[in-house]
Amino acid sequence: MPTMIREYIRSAVAGAVLAGCFVAALLALDVAHLRHLVLTDEAGGLAVLMLVAFNTLLFGGVQFAIRIMGQAHTPSPPEEGGGLAGTLHPAALTVAAEAPPPTRRI
Repeated sequence: MPTMIREYIRSAVAGAVLAGCFVAALLALDVAHLRHLVLTDEAGGLAVLMLVAFNTLLFGGVQFAIRIMGQAHTPSPPEEGGGLAGTLHPAALTVAAEAPPPTRRI
């Protein structure tokens, strides 16, 4: 299995765990009377399922982004006199100055 697919699956599982914990905390703390709404409405189970599903997408995507960005590395600077760029020197430029255009007063 390719490495990126494996990382994505791990991120999705981590996102599902985080989403389950987050929704459980929302319901346990009764934020905005959400527990009351879920328990008294006939579509409460669907609401909880949607909360978990969409938070899984969110947290899984964040986990995947963190893992991908964590794999980036900064290249080491080239040694003195070596590397692709070599030694850089500033370029001297001469520019002829032009007179500004005359301004007209109205």
